[in-house]
Amino acid sequence: MNRNIRELAKKRNAVILAHNYQPPEIQDIADLCGDSLELSIRASKTDADVIVFCGVHFMAETASILSPDKTILLPRLDAGCPMADMVTPEMLKRELSRIGEMPVVTYVNTSAAVKAMSTICCTSANAVEVVNSLDADEILMIPDRNLARNTAAKTKKKIHFWEGHCPIHDRLTPEAVLEKKRRYPDALFMAHPECRPEVVALADVSLSTSGMIRFAANSDHKTFIVGTEKGMLYPLQKAAPGKIFIPASDDMFCDNMKKITLEDVAMSLERLSGEVRVPADIREKALSAVQKMIALAH
Repeated sequence: MNRNIRELAKKRNAVILAHNYQPPEIQDIADLCGDSLELSIRASKTDADVIVFCGVHFMAETASILSPDKTILLPRLDAGCPMADMVTPEMLKRELSRIGEMPVVTYVNTSAAVKAMSTICCTSANAVEVVNSLDADEILMIPDRNLARNTAAKTKKKIHFWEGHCPIHDRLTPEAVLEKKRRYPDALFMAHPECRPEVVALADVSLSTSGMIRFAANSDHKTFIVGTEKGMLYPLQKAAPGKIFIPASDDMFCDNMKKITLEDVAMSLERLSGEVRVPADIREKALSAVQKMIALAH
């Protein structure tokens, strides 16, 4: 199957992307693995005609926003993100009419249509920098209340929270973390910024998935408690094979991130099925919000 996929990818001049939460066999056949936005940016700089995104729907949309001339394929169109579904353009419009017009900082884990209504996008890694880059004193952050609260703790600006969340990260409790800390007293606890503030407060570091990989690989510590989706254990182990990684909770498992199979990837490449294309009018507005964020890094 792997050889077949690689042959099909060569035939289609395709690049295969896999998010860090994807199953090991998917990560192993990918050309690039990483965080969602990072993957879309890297893929946009390749000469590939086709991008196969092994992730969820909003990720494929972001690839389409950044690479309008490439064919973007999502091998399973039903791979979605519950948090991204917690905000729609209509809901955002209603909220702004209720609280008053203000800049909207939108997490990349959202639909292209929502990004198109936003002032600027952010990732879990740069949310504080993005918020502080804006002149306004009040800001609406969508859709993750946990990321917003964790960001608010590090800025003087008033942040209005949206009542959305990642069901996987939100279910991690301080009690579960403390139990793991008792069992592994020498371990460092790495928490994702999508976790509840009271969980992040227990963390030695709060990092994005790619940030966790870099931190663990460069750290002198040998044991880590990992506060994010369990798929992260595989890339962490690959990056730091001599170290021990313990899931903060066995309940942190995302069904949507596990939907894509090798057979799905092969079929998508063979038939060019599962295409995701953002309409031009939405794409242009969403691209502006994404590009404002990217410009901060330069």
